[in-house]
Amino acid sequence: MKLHDFRDSLTSSEPPSKLSRVLMALWWDAKQDWTRAHECAQQEETSEGAWVHAYLHRKEGDQNNAAYWYGRAGKPVCREPLETEWLQIAQELLK
Repeated sequence: MKLHDFRDSLTSSEPPSKLSRVLMALWWDAKQDWTRAHECAQQEETSEGAWVHAYLHRKEGDQNNAAYWYGRAGKPVCREPLETEWLQIAQELLK
């Protein structure tokens, strides 16, 4: 799936069936459902899952928890706008 396809899927009420949990987390986040996004991210015990988890806690405003998850992901704490980070994560996960 390409980024434009992923973004186009946001017009649907349900995510595409073949999405990974981390992409599903980003999908639900883009649909303004932080709780469902967080549930998906928590289920993925990989560095990618930790990265999405970090992003979600940063968005929530819990900077300490976000910093912990960035560390688990092996990523520096992001200071970019949330929209920019969302795109960076999506692009990386869709490779």
